[in-house]
Amino acid sequence: MAVQHQRLLLVQARNLITNLALPAFLVDPDGRLLFFNDAAATLLGRRFEEVGQLSQEEWAREIGPFDQYGEPLAADHLPLAAALRDGHPAQGRFHVRLSEGGLHEVEVSALPLLEPDFYEGALVVFWRVEDAAPEKI
Repeated sequence: MAVQHQRLLLVQARNLITNLALPAFLVDPDGRLLFFNDAAATLLGRRFEEVGQLSQEEWAREIGPFDQYGEPLAADHLPLAAALRDGHPAQGRFHVRLSEGGLHEVEVSALPLLEPDFYEGALVVFWRVEDAAPEKI
């Protein structure tokens, strides 16, 4: 029964992010990438069906997070780690490698997926900082 309930929560979370205009992805409690939406696929240059599930180490190596010089950041100090570890929403900025090449600064919000007696992982939304900059007059 618990496993069936757990799967239902992940299906609901996946359905939610599928319809978001913001790039978003789901991870399990260990940080394993479970799914990302079409908005994320546009930025990454690959659909989830091409990438599949990845361990946190695998997607960190390919996509990031990186500092402004391209050096990998310690995962334990990032919003996703805080959401998974503490069970509280977390936000931050860092750089990622997108399909356009080079590094791009992104703003990230990580929301833990919690249900009484269950801890599912996290839902993460992100956007490029330059996309959010106000227009200059």
